[in-house]
Amino acid sequence: MNSFWIILFHTYLNKLKSKSFIVTTILTIVIVLALTNINNIIALFDQDGGKDQIAVLDETGQLYVPLKQQVHTINKDIKLSLYKGDENAAEKAVEEGKYKGVIQLRFNEEKLPEATFKAMSIADSALFSDLQTGLQQVKAMLAASQINLTPVQLQKLYEPVSFEKFALEKNAKTEEELNQARGLVYVLLFIIYFSVIMYANMIAMEVATEKSSRVMEILISSVSPIKQMFAKIIGIGLLSLTQLAAFLIVGYYSLSKNMDSLKDGFFGVYGFEDIPFETVIYAVIFFILGYFLYATLAAFLGSLVSRIEDVQQMITPMTLLVVGGFMIAMFGLGKPDAPFITITSYIPFFTPMIMFLRVGMLTIPLWEALLGISILVVTIAVLAIFGARVYRGGVLMYGQSNSFKDIKKALQLTKNE
Repeated sequence: MNSFWIILFHTYLNKLKSKSFIVTTILTIVIVLALTNINNIIALFDQDGGKDQIAVLDETGQLYVPLKQQVHTINKDIKLSLYKGDENAAEKAVEEGKYKGVIQLRFNEEKLPEATFKAMSIADSALFSDLQTGLQQVKAMLAASQINLTPVQLQKLYEPVSFEKFALEKNAKTEEELNQARGLVYVLLFIIYFSVIMYANMIAMEVATEKSSRVMEILISSVSPIKQMFAKIIGIGLLSLTQLAAFLIVGYYSLSKNMDSLKDGFFGVYGFEDIPFETVIYAVIFFILGYFLYATLAAFLGSLVSRIEDVQQMITPMTLLVVGGFMIAMFGLGKPDAPFITITSYIPFFTPMIMFLRVGMLTIPLWEALLGISILVVTIAVLAIFGARVYRGGVLMYGQSNSFKDIKKALQLTKNE
């Protein structure tokens, strides 16, 4: 076992001290800090303190006050100001940056309000939508007064219909719990997706690099292929856990410091303050099993190439499997109980993401989750046995490698030893 631990720690420490790993870790930590401090960053560069200043040209003399009240109710960050000048002066003020835009109010032939909105850019659809909604509510009040509707009758007319949802399944998640689970699963799916691709590629590159340096013949004669392969896989696995631990520690600390400013946005809506412990356990299990699945596949695919430039071409099908599983999981976020999602959750190359999606968002029997985990474990064992045979022969193959036909050649070399 000494040789196993030597290769494992050599792989881990060598990658840990590499410039690419250090730079990637620092850049990712900076991104995590930026995301968890996004409100503070926006406020730093926002000269208006987050307020959208809108000039109002009210040709009627009646619409400004009710519109201001309605818009304030819809969005407190929109500040309407009655403009005293003419249209040309208002447009010039917008061009000079004094206002975000100018809205002209007037009555149509039916004595109902209509408006024209002008801005340097109309890309801010949310601002336009809020102004339009506010004016629509003013129009509804004026129209109601014209047909003699009382405020109580108008309120009854626009009162939302009562429509409640109840799940008949025992222990089914409520709508609030589903929203919380959806946000958490969404984030963890991205972590699993990028981690599997990044670290599996790292293993394939590690194997190809050693093979291209011609040290592989020495290693393969002194260490069994399965020891060598899993030493590299576990070494890179420890590296991934080290890097993820750094991200999570920094992210959690920064998030806890800024939760008050973020709770009204994505983090508050999806309930990141109360993460179910079972979901975290399942995330760790499926992350580790997904990593070993694709890492084993990447190791023996990397052993088939002789040049580093050929690695990406060889592992492209594996990358497409990960992308396919991620896309299916994204679809499943909106419909996690679909038969298609249930079936694909038992396909081993999709199980890490899709079975995790199901256990995170649905109340499924324990045996289904255990069955998915068992399928993954068996698949990893089969890939390890098969991969070790391919690995042993593949590392002795040199020359151009462009297809999976080389797997057969690698197996023949293993038999001939």
